[in-house]
Amino acid sequence: MRTNEIIKEIQKLPISKRIYVVEKTIHSIRSQEDKNAMEKAAEFLFSDYKNDTDLIAFTKLDFEDFYETK
Repeated sequence: MRTNEIIKEIQKLPISKRIYVVEKTIHSIRSQEDKNAMEKAAEFLFSDYKNDTDLIAFTKLDFEDFYETK
């Protein structure tokens, strides 16, 4: 379906349904933007985390068992 056809079909909907379509579309765009930003940040910082042991010092504890004390 082409963009013009989609727009024409949306225009046939009642206003409440059109608002719903717009809200879902905006949410989808924001989610994709957030995902892209997170991927860029991870790529940017990857070499830092790979080479700087101070940044990953606590990851050695990831598989340690912790027990709650009372």
